[in-house]
Amino acid sequence: MTEKLLAGLRVKARVQQGRQPEPSAGIIDSQSVKGADTVGRGSRGYDAGKKVNGGSCSSSPTPLACWVTVTVLAASWQDRDGAKTALLSAYMAAPIRHVFADQGFTGRLVDWTRDTLRTTLEIVRKPADQRGFAVHPRRWVMERTLAWLTACRRLARDYERQPAVSEALIRWAAIAGITRRISRGKPARRQARRTFTWA
Repeated sequence: MTEKLLAGLRVKARVQQGRQPEPSAGIIDSQSVKGADTVGRGSRGYDAGKKVNGGSCSSSPTPLACWVTVTVLAASWQDRDGAKTALLSAYMAAPIRHVFADQGFTGRLVDWTRDTLRTTLEIVRKPADQRGFAVHPRRWVMERTLAWLTACRRLARDYERQPAVSEALIRWAAIAGITRRISRGKPARRQARRTFTWA
């Protein structure tokens, strides 16, 4: 149910922004979330890179931050291994034929995506001379979208025993965000900082 609702809202949001109804490009990334004690062993793992014991969410939104697919796996899965399920789901759900990813998705996944899905997986690399934080083309959309989801308190930690329930909760949070954007007619903007002067 959430998949159909999200697909319909995605089309509406894209048309409202003056885009084609279906996306041709997407972005994939993963995020590890700490798991509560209620999360079973089957969907729990340890992400040594991020030092997180819990679950990992591989997802692929479009450049307008409209979700196409969500896949929840144990955090011990490598990004490129968990991405196959998300990429295959995106291939079946929308005509996406170009996907941007970070360096965690390099290797045989690029060849698998090209040969199996006839889709281009473009790895967005950071410049060799970069020091500190810098916004990278296309990747900032994914990081912004994951930050929007993290604002939903229910997704700050994984409490679910079944990965399908976690996926549905992520889709509900995405549905809430897209409906807010549709009702406003444009993306949200930060309020101006208020300064008070005391007399």
